[in-house]
Amino acid sequence: MAESIIIKSGRDIEQMRQAGRITAGARSIARQAVADGVTTKQIDKLVHEFIVKSGAKPTFLGYGGFPASACVSVNDEVIHGIPGKRVIHNGDIVSIDVGATYRGFVGDCAGTFPCGEVSEDAKKLIAVTRQSFFEGIKFAKVGYRISDIGAAIQEYVESHGYSVVRDYVGHGVGREMHEAPEVPNYRVDRHERGFGRRPDPRLVAGMTIAIEPMVNIGGYQVKVLDNDWTVVTVDGTLSAHYENTIAITDGEPEILTMAEDI
Repeated sequence: MAESIIIKSGRDIEQMRQAGRITAGARSIARQAVADGVTTKQIDKLVHEFIVKSGAKPTFLGYGGFPASACVSVNDEVIHGIPGKRVIHNGDIVSIDVGATYRGFVGDCAGTFPCGEVSEDAKKLIAVTRQSFFEGIKFAKVGYRISDIGAAIQEYVESHGYSVVRDYVGHGVGREMHEAPEVPNYRVDRHERGFGRRPDPRLVAGMTIAIEPMVNIGGYQVKVLDNDWTVVTVDGTLSAHYENTIAITDGEPEILTMAEDI
C-alpha cells in the first residue's frame, strides 16, 4: 500500500517557513564559503554552526548514518558527497545540500556554485539546472499531477542537451525529511504509474514537497562510490543540483527555502 501524503495545516506551513528560512540561510553561508583552498569539511562546519546557532538541528547529521550536516559534492559528484579533507580549487563546481529541523519541521534545499572562474560549460550547466526547477514549479499548482512537474524539468534540461538523473528523485517533506510522494525530475511513463507502481497524485493545497533536479552534462547514469554514500556520474562528466522545499497553495506555489541571493 502506498504511503499516505500528509496535508499540512496553515500553522504547519508557518513552522515550515521558519525551518525553510534557516535552511536557506545555511545554503547562503555555504555558497559564500566556496573558495580556492577551502576544504569540504570547512564548509560543513560553517553549515553546522549556523543551523545550531539559529536554534535548529542539522537534519542530515546522523540521518541513515550520514556523518555530516551538509552534503558537499564536487564536479562529477552528483549528491551525498561526504565532507572531509578534499580541497576545492578554482574551476570546480560545488553542489551543497542542506537540511534544518526547527520545531519539528524540516527544510531541505540545495544549490551548485562555482569556485572562482569556471568553464562556460559549467556555467551553463549550473544555470540550466537552476532554471529547470523554475520550469517545473510552473506546474506545482492545484489540479496538476506530480508527473507534470518532472515532465517540464526533463523537457527543459534535454532542450539544452543535458540529461536528468533517474535514480534519485524529489520527495514530500514535513515532520520527516522524506515523506510521500516521490517527485521524479523526469517524465513518468504510463507503465510506471498505477497500482503497485509509482503513484502520480494530483496536487492539492497543503502538500509540501522538495523538488530537486539533478542534471548531468553527459549521460544520466550514476553509481555509488565505495563509501556507500557519494553518487557520481558514470561517465565522469559534471553534474549540478538545485532544490527547494515548496508548499502547494490555492494559487502560486510558495518557495519555503528561497534566499534572496540564491
